[in-house]
Amino acid sequence: MSETDYLSGWADLAYASRHMVFEHCADAIALLDPYADRFSDLNIATCKLFGYPRQELLLLPVSKLFGHQLADLIVFSQAVLEKGHGWSDEFSCNCKSGERIELEIKATALQVKGQTQIILVLREQSQQRYQQDQAETERAMRGGLLEWRNILNLFKETERDNQLLLSAVGDGIYSIDNQGLATFVNPAGARMLGWEPADMIGKNIHRIHHHSHADGSHYPVEDCPIYRAVHDGVVHEGRQEVFWRRDGSCFPVEFTSTPVISDSRLVGAVVVFRDITERRTTELQLQTALEELKQLKARLEEQNAYLQEEIHIEHNYREIVGQSEPILKIIKQIDVVAPTDASVLIHGESGTGKELIARAIHQASRRSKHPLIRVNCAAIPAELFESEFFGHIRGAFTGAVRDRVGRFELADGGTLFLDEIGEIPLDLQSKLLRVLQEGQFERVGEERTRKVDVRIVAATNRNLREEVQAKRFREDLYFRLNVFPIQSPALRERPMDIAPLAMHFISEVGRRLNLPGKRLRTVDMERLQRYAWPGNIRELQNVIERALITAQGDTLAIDLPDDLPSSRMPRSAPTEATILTDEQLRQLERDNTLAALQACDGKLFGKDGAAHLLGIKPTTLASRLKRLGLSMEPQER
Repeated sequence: MSETDYLSGWADLAYASRHMVFEHCADAIALLDPYADRFSDLNIATCKLFGYPRQELLLLPVSKLFGHQLADLIVFSQAVLEKGHGWSDEFSCNCKSGERIELEIKATALQVKGQTQIILVLREQSQQRYQQDQAETERAMRGGLLEWRNILNLFKETERDNQLLLSAVGDGIYSIDNQGLATFVNPAGARMLGWEPADMIGKNIHRIHHHSHADGSHYPVEDCPIYRAVHDGVVHEGRQEVFWRRDGSCFPVEFTSTPVISDSRLVGAVVVFRDITERRTTELQLQTALEELKQLKARLEEQNAYLQEEIHIEHNYREIVGQSEPILKIIKQIDVVAPTDASVLIHGESGTGKELIARAIHQASRRSKHPLIRVNCAAIPAELFESEFFGHIRGAFTGAVRDRVGRFELADGGTLFLDEIGEIPLDLQSKLLRVLQEGQFERVGEERTRKVDVRIVAATNRNLREEVQAKRFREDLYFRLNVFPIQSPALRERPMDIAPLAMHFISEVGRRLNLPGKRLRTVDMERLQRYAWPGNIRELQNVIERALITAQGDTLAIDLPDDLPSSRMPRSAPTEATILTDEQLRQLERDNTLAALQACDGKLFGKDGAAHLLGIKPTTLASRLKRLGLSMEPQER
């Protein structure tokens, strides 16, 4: 056998011997991985102590055994990792049988394969006390009188040990007589109060550290829970009290005042107190975090409620429909301004689709993942404008039963669409201007200043320049809003878009009302194109919806006043509404034919075909399709 093999064999034997000693040691020993919340290794005595099989105990989280003292276990483990060792007799664990046993724990930190772990030596306190009592009793019986003298000395030593223990404990401890004078103060208590123990003995303890409340008001001696225990013989506790130091500063404490009874009479009390500054700080931080979460939850609930409300609002259409010159101009303007954060002011008559333009701007912007919040300024009572815009806190005014998030806060990171901006009261316009300039506001009834990042898109059917001249609208607010103006054209200014819009509404509204397959006659389409549409696109949608509801068959009957167009058309340019160029006529014919094909789902001939809808012969339709370059293949139905 070589020397290497010989040394290797001795090493293996030594390892086996050490493992056998660990395995069969009478004390429960466990190797704790504090970062994995698991035992890395343990011996037989540990399994017997907890009542679990080895494999089950190795897989069991340590926090489950000490779940009721998890915070104390974490603090103890952290102290062991920092100091290298530790001891405690304040822990109890849950056995598999359901019994809870009290433990004495000795701990040592060490490196195992480059990772810091903790060796725990666990002893059951009741068993240890029983063994000690048994040993003392056996020695007493063997030693007779001499041993009893030793027991007496032991009691004296125990008393001295108790004094040392009281002096070493981290909590403050002192005792008072029935007059409230200090008879004992441990070093930790004196240190927390900024005194020397000898300077406190024989003095009125209440006047030293408990003489006033946290706000500085007087704390009468007769109200002191510490002194009350001396008079009524009942244990008193303090949870939210403060103790004062010698230098005049104070700190939060929790304490217990326990009466001391000797020969059936109250002779004093023992007080144990603890500085809870760190815990209170943690609690305040937790409360602050919970309050922030509460506010965030409230904001999300408000935002969700708003968005749910928006879902039920009937929008004119999902996309911009039309190919007229004014619409193409608006699309180009949207492409230019959407990627920026510039304020946009949309001018136009009611019903022209100003909100649709605002939504298109938002969807094409970098804020599209955040909400678009709409405010109809014309629908808000004057006294609620500020609350609607900026929110309020509970009790700010009559009826404010809870905190409310305003529209600016809901739109943070997104876009705020102010419809009918000209209706905002003059006294609120200055506050709106401040938010636009500084991005700051206060809720009604609150002094806290909040910051928001909001893009403004406004719309109006008023001439704001005239409003500014009439002193009904602030000039500085007008220029702040009118960075990029967009003019939303009236429907009468884009007659070539009427046919596509009508077909769009027939499809969209028909799907919503479950009335598919409806179509317009050529004569009705011509009536729609001749009408002046004072209510613009909104009126067209209403007309189509009414026709869908009242339709008796597949063909719609348009209910439209025929005697109004001439009076509703602009008088300044009567020839422009009737005279079309040859190219415009061809485009109108093409659009009208495509609308008929769409209404018939591509079917060309027959009772419900495009030819019948247009009022022409099938051969005429075929020639027209060929001339216009459109497909003549009918779709299968």
